[in-house]
Amino acid sequence: MFKTELHCHSSDISACARVDADIIIEKFTSAGYSTLVLANHFSSGTYAHNKCESWDEWVDKYIGAYELLKEKAKGKLNILLGMELRTNENNNDYLVFGVTEKFLRENESIFKMNIWDVHKLTSANGMLLVQAHPFRDGMCVNHPHALDGVEVFNGHMGHDSRNDIAEAWANKFSLIKTSGTDFHYADVPANAGILTECEITSMDALVEVLKSGSYELIKEVY
Repeated sequence: MFKTELHCHSSDISACARVDADIIIEKFTSAGYSTLVLANHFSSGTYAHNKCESWDEWVDKYIGAYELLKEKAKGKLNILLGMELRTNENNNDYLVFGVTEKFLRENESIFKMNIWDVHKLTSANGMLLVQAHPFRDGMCVNHPHALDGVEVFNGHMGHDSRNDIAEAWANKFSLIKTSGTDFHYADVPANAGILTECEITSMDALVEVLKSGSYELIKEVY
């Protein structure tokens, strides 16, 4: 079985992260993972933190963090481009699977969208929209039809994500389930993700696996 992490941040972009590319690679290769989705924060706040003067400069920097991790991980770990999107609608966070550099460059207005418009946009582009830690403090519950899935296990040890409620919600509305470490710090465990029979080497393959349900969730509670 192959292990894939779906929710990792790097200090190159995410203001709250304290881990660089070398730490990420060491952590997840040591824990036996074959694939990792770099899902850095993509929000107006993160845009401001990175002090970019234009949208293209912001996308350059965002993609640059992914390219750096991908280059350093070559031969050790498959690195896939993801994002944790937050619009100006509220404090909800969404993992987007299937995002591309082209998509990012063409959608400068995404921070101004509501969840229904985001879902319409991602669906039109063959992507999956998954609400991260939907029952953590400060989150707003979405109508299930505005999402493709929810993160039913979030491994961040600094928050109570109420994973049991998220899983019950996913079961009730037949939503795609994901699990991720929400990795920010070097000293926390690599305790989440999915298990698959085949190695996931592309985002297209990951999207198809998530749609099919042909995976097991990694949910290691410490």
